[in-house]
Amino acid sequence: MTELQYAVHVAPQIPTAVPDLPPGLDRRWWSPISSTLIFGERDAVLVDPLLTVEQAQRLGDWVAAANRNLTTVYVTHGHGDHWFGLGTLLERFPHARAVGTRPVIEHAQRQCTPEFLESFWRSRFPGRIPDHIVLPEPLDDDEFELEGRTLRVVPLGHTDTDDTTALHVPSTGLVVAGDAAYNDVHLYLAESPAEGRRNWLRALEVLEALGPTAVVAGHKRPEL
Repeated sequence: MTELQYAVHVAPQIPTAVPDLPPGLDRRWWSPISSTLIFGERDAVLVDPLLTVEQAQRLGDWVAAANRNLTTVYVTHGHGDHWFGLGTLLERFPHARAVGTRPVIEHAQRQCTPEFLESFWRSRFPGRIPDHIVLPEPLDDDEFELEGRTLRVVPLGHTDTDDTTALHVPSTGLVVAGDAAYNDVHLYLAESPAEGRRNWLRALEVLEALGPTAVVAGHKRPEL
């Protein structure tokens, strides 16, 4: 049985169209976002298909260059910057199945209501969010397979938002942490008051207990 491998694509920071600029800045930036491809000899699983149409198109080119059959797209949590690109990606890979846990999908549904989509996402990224938003399907089990190897969903509760998850590959020690982990970029704390931050620390302890050999942060400096 071939050992699974992984590669990380990081979409660089992009400017946001918001009027409330801090003193001394002429624009605000959205943090770099990571997407992880886990692959074997033939097939692959992608984690978190990014935000904008352009990001998803570039991600599709990167996935295609790996020359694997994309079977599954897994969404770690409900924030739109980690999955709004799903429809664009599935146009490129129509046979892939997109999945997430039921709580993640419930959160994702709230992110793409017309009111929130317009007031939060489209106001920040005019003309860059896909016109047609595609939701993942609910994953009924807490694990699935890639070429005979188990990929296990790890529920984390609150990290930078509610009902987040990570994806663990026990055979290699890889943890794709979603937004439980940040790597040398500012944390998003708007949804995490004191109790939320305590829950976030507990989520990190859950990941640490897995004994990972590698952890992929949901937001990270591209060069790391």
